[in-house]
Formats: sequence, C-alpha cells, structure tokens
Amino acid sequence: MHREISPLDGRYRDRLNPLAEVFSEFALVKARCDVELQYLEALDATGLFAPLSEEERARVKEAREGFSDADFERVKEIEFEIRHDVKACELFLREKLGLANPNLIHFGLTSEDVNNLAYGLILRRFRDETQLPQLRQLIELLAELAEPWKAVPFPARTHGQSASPTTAGKEIAVFLSRLLRQATQLQAHRFRGKLNGATGTYASFVSAFPDFDWVGFSEGFVVELGLEPNRCTTQIDDHDGLAEYMGIVSRINNIVLDLDLDVWEYLSRGDLVQRSAEGEVGSSTMPHKVNPIRFENSEGNLTIANALLNAFSDKLTRSRMQRDLSDTTVLRNVGVALAHGFLAIDSTIRGLAEIEVDDEVSRAHIETAPEVLAEAYQTILRAEGVEDPYELLRTATRGRAVTLDGLHRVIDDLDLSRETKVRLKALRPADYIGLAGEITDRVLADARAWFEETRNA
Repeated sequence: MHREISPLDGRYRDRLNPLAEVFSEFALVKARCDVELQYLEALDATGLFAPLSEEERARVKEAREGFSDADFERVKEIEFEIRHDVKACELFLREKLGLANPNLIHFGLTSEDVNNLAYGLILRRFRDETQLPQLRQLIELLAELAEPWKAVPFPARTHGQSASPTTAGKEIAVFLSRLLRQATQLQAHRFRGKLNGATGTYASFVSAFPDFDWVGFSEGFVVELGLEPNRCTTQIDDHDGLAEYMGIVSRINNIVLDLDLDVWEYLSRGDLVQRSAEGEVGSSTMPHKVNPIRFENSEGNLTIANALLNAFSDKLTRSRMQRDLSDTTVLRNVGVALAHGFLAIDSTIRGLAEIEVDDEVSRAHIETAPEVLAEAYQTILRAEGVEDPYELLRTATRGRAVTLDGLHRVIDDLDLSRETKVRLKALRPADYIGLAGEITDRVLADARAWFEETRNA
C-alpha cells in the first residue's frame, strides 16, 4: 500500500534514505534525548550535586549510544498522554535511567534549551555528513568537465543573441567558481545554540546556585556540542544563524538552478548533446526523444526548496516578544526544504554525467555567426586610430545578414596597413575566445587547492 502524501516519502524515498536518519521524527527525538543526557553528564561534572554512581553513568552512556525504536515509541506514548514533546523526553529518561536523584534531568532548563541544541546538532550533522560531500561531488564533476573542455570553442549568447564566443570549459568554470565560494562559506558556518532558561536570564539556575558561573558553564556546554554560543536571547535562539545557513544553501541552490537552465538551453540548441540510456523512453509518442529530464527534475525541486528556505528565513527571525510557538511547525519542515535541494543536486549530478560537447559541431555553430567578429574588428580599429569604428561596424552589421566577405569589404575601404588588414581578415569566429583557457585553468587551480584543504575536513 503506497499512500504517501509527499513524493519525498513516496516516489523519491530510495534516493533520500540517508536523510531519514537526520530529519525524521525519530532523529529529532533521539537528538533531544542526547542533549538531555549530555547536559546531565555536564551537570554531574560541576560538583553541585551528589555525583552519579558508576552504574548510573554506565546507564547514561548506554542510553546515549543505544537509543532504539522501542525507546522512541515509549517517548511518543508519553507525549500522547501529556501533549508535550520535549517534556516527554524528560519523563522517558527519568523512567529509563532510574537515577537516585532524577531532578538532575532537565535541571533548570526550558524546552527550547533542549530543542534549539537538538536542531543545531541535526543540521550540523546533515551539513557535514551529507550536504558538503554531495556538494564536493558536484564540484569535482564540474572540474572534470572543465579540464578537457577548456579549449573547446563554444557559442555564447547575450540577450539570446549571438555574442563573442567562449569555451565549453570556461562556461563550466563559471559555475565551478561560484560554487567554490559558497562551499567555503557553508563549511565555515557555525550553527548557534543557547542554554539560558525560560527568558534567557539564567534565573532558574541562579536561584538554585547563585554563586556558580552559569554563563561560563552554559557557553562551555554549547561549545562542547560543536555549536557557537548565542549569548543574549529570549526564550528561543533568535534563528538568525539558521537564516544565515539557509541563505548560503539558497545561493547554492540558485547557482545549481542557473546551471540547470543553461545546460537545458545548450541541449535544446544542440551545443551540448546527451547520451541516451539503454532502455530509457523519452516520450510516450515520439520515439526519438532524449529529454533533459535530470535538469528539469532538479529545476523543479530547487524551486520548491528555495521557496521554503526563503519563507523559513523570513519567518524564523521573527517572534512575538519573548517567544511564541509558531517557529516549531516551521522548524519541523526544514528537512523537507533541504531534502528537495539534496534531491535536486543529485539529479543535476546525474544529468552532468550524461552530457558531452562535440568540438567540430561546436565550431560549426560558431562559424554560422561571423557577426561576432564585429567586436574584435571595432576594437582593433580603435587601437589603429580609426575614427568612430564602433559606428562603422554597427552600420555594417546591426540587423543585417553578416558574412566574412562582408566584413572584409569594410576593411578593404579603410586606410590601414597591409599587416593590419591581413590580421583582421585572418580572424575566425571559433578562434575568437580570448583567454578562456587561462581563466579556466585559474579556476581549476582554485578547485584543486580547495580539494586539498578540505580533503580531511
């Protein structure tokens, strides 16, 4: 029986299995319990309470390492009875650990102390274990395409019209360069967290132990979790850090979307070709079709992902006074947005693995647009001191059918040295690619440096 509401859990389930370990309800409950248990261990180390026994410490360690399906079901049973998800975790741990002093569990905390740290751990895990490796795979693939294509002449279009040619590798390098910058920012991002009580004042902690350094303890605990302390908050973390993360992810998605759109256009014009897969059908009625479905699938999923990410960034950074609960529903859907993005980039990677560029065909496409040499002609003529060469070439080419012979006739009528005329007439559209190869090499060098820097990160 397949009755899933979302295609993430239906059609695309097999491609998203790794994400279920991060963004499922099970994963969230497990993360909450882990925060509670690590907090319990940190609190025990303060010496403020009678120490846990060795047996109790062993039970805490076992609970952290062995959170099971049965544990999850028990938490949900408690939640069903009391109608509070974080409190259910506390009560479950009281029941499971059987501590001599169960008051250490959740001591002084508000639910959001646990919740924000749990989400921080979840998102950091996704970023480090899934998102960055996938982005690295995409960047590596782009580098693998850019290298052999760096000198392959490639048609260019500005405003949809023929423009000064480029190379296939240089156009891939544009996206490679953009993604390298965002990957660096993504890797450097620090997820934030807070542990400071019901309205961010440490009031409950200080009331119990007024002479203890709760600020130092809290910040040390957050750092120990691998997060950055947010020192001044209301009841909730302000989510500005999450919005910054979502901004980086949204930019990555937009770059990949831009890549999808360009490759789709290149395929439709025949500038790139797509290898057909054995047994694959492109149309239910037109047998010849090899559709760019990977890039179309990616485009659709990226559109959904960014719509959600932009909505989250806008919503999560606002809260009524010290807090309201509207952010809880939004946060539960963060995994949905990130899953759509993950699915999209996976499709783009699959699509890029199926495309090729044909040097001869590409050159032939460029040679059909000799008008692109008008830029070279007027620039060289400027250097030769010809009066208003731009207007001269505009009159000869704009809105007209242009041929090489026609361009040569323009040159013949000018008072130029023989060497200059020979130089101009020797120009061919497919050779007018400037420093595209050198530019590509520079980006590839940046990519290699990034690969080396992040190899063991």
